[in-house]
Amino acid sequence: MTNSIEELEKADVILVAGSNTTGMHPVIASTIKRAVRSGKTKVVVVDPRKIELVNHAELWLRPKPGTDVAWLNGLMHVIINEDLHAKGYIAERTEGFEDLKQAVSTYSPERVEEISGIPKADLIEAARLYAKAPAASIIYAMGITQHINGTDGVKSVANLAMLCGNVGIEGGGVNPLRGQNNVQGACDMGGLPNVFSGYQPVTSKEVREKMGRAWGVESLPEKPGLTIVEIVDGAVKGDIKAMYIMGENPVVSDPDSHHVRRGLNSLDFLVVQDIFLNRTARLADVVLPACCFAEKDGTFTNTERRVQLVRKAVEPPGDARPDWEILCDLARHMGYPMSYPNASAIFDEIASLTPSYAGMDYARLADGGLQWPCPSKDHPGTKYLHKDGFARGKGLFHGIEWISPAEGTDEKYPFLLTTGRVLYQYHTGTMSRRSVALNERYPECLVEINEEDAERLGIKSGDKIRVSSRRGRIEATASVGDSVDLGTIFIPFHFAEVPVNELTIAALDPIAKIPEFKVCAVRVEMVGEE
Repeated sequence: MTNSIEELEKADVILVAGSNTTGMHPVIASTIKRAVRSGKTKVVVVDPRKIELVNHAELWLRPKPGTDVAWLNGLMHVIINEDLHAKGYIAERTEGFEDLKQAVSTYSPERVEEISGIPKADLIEAARLYAKAPAASIIYAMGITQHINGTDGVKSVANLAMLCGNVGIEGGGVNPLRGQNNVQGACDMGGLPNVFSGYQPVTSKEVREKMGRAWGVESLPEKPGLTIVEIVDGAVKGDIKAMYIMGENPVVSDPDSHHVRRGLNSLDFLVVQDIFLNRTARLADVVLPACCFAEKDGTFTNTERRVQLVRKAVEPPGDARPDWEILCDLARHMGYPMSYPNASAIFDEIASLTPSYAGMDYARLADGGLQWPCPSKDHPGTKYLHKDGFARGKGLFHGIEWISPAEGTDEKYPFLLTTGRVLYQYHTGTMSRRSVALNERYPECLVEINEEDAERLGIKSGDKIRVSSRRGRIEATASVGDSVDLGTIFIPFHFAEVPVNELTIAALDPIAKIPEFKVCAVRVEMVGEE
């Protein structure tokens, strides 16, 4: 997030796109609803599903899945045509505006309605609401990113924010909500294939030499590694021989589950380090029992860049140990002496090598945490980014064209499937489905289907239905209503016994390499029909 959670109550308009905020981020959703109740803030929701936040919205746009770049370009087309853009901000703080103007010029409200299904009058109203707001915040999540053009979607969001001068101001910004509680921290620590901690590129000789000196090694690889989907593909091809998986359950969470299992079963050696024996761990040659968050010290970095201290509350069960202790022992057995007295010492090393964390230590984090960048011990942390300028100098507009999803509907597969999460379960269910109370609230996988589609197919709520794609088939219980549009179904991915990712396509965004979880073509029928 460029801005902070508390600033949502200072926004005049909040554009929520591709984020089921009440279901996935209920605390942040409460902040948004509180802002609406105050009378200051208006919310525009853009989502194919009728999410709960729609009930608090000034306006709801319901695009077809996979059309985000088109409707974002449409908003910008209206804003530029009606002379509502921030001309002074654009001239002073950005470059590439003419490229953007040219690209969006063809995305008239009429054309966007044809592509996305959003009525042109609603698109125009949303554009005016956003552009006329003194401070407008954009909230988005994986509904924007999990497409083959997810990177383009994020660039388009940034285009819209800069077009109206909403980056570098309080109550504005571009604010992605991370999918799990320490995803931001994992990325910050270099849990990406092309960077060290603090997004320092592995391709930089200077950075590699700095890290090498700290770690006592002569050289470090300069070539970026692979993403999860690329690693699985490599395993299937025989190029990847071994994997070490920590705190991840790709058999359930990754696209085309059959392909994932094939890749893992092709390995010579698989190690899984986790707190429970999940579906992926069952395939492992060795399982290393790790501590959960409450059984160890450390830090979490949340979606607003806030680094927070986590303190050990209970002793770990059995042979479970903190992840860092396991890794240190493994490194030592492999001939590299790695030793720390405690988690605080590890954080001190992180701060010494990571400019954005340089001013932090456990003592400073004890009272509510700090938001990075925090470059020195006397720095208070950064509430919102880009106040006085962008990291690259001027903000860069990108002229982007919409491309259709990798897989469209046809006579055999006439429905679009989109996947996601529900409030009462969490990710692959490894933890949440062990909770009696949560299972009482949401005990089984439900397939949301529009009532008109259901009536045409003779389906009622509670019926067992089969959903098939070009990659596999699953059976689950129908939930009939108006939460999804005609021709679309929604299925959560928390339920290992109903593996929706048997159906999803492993088509990737060419830049970020994120899979297209949000759109694929499927067929729906009653169980027993062929």
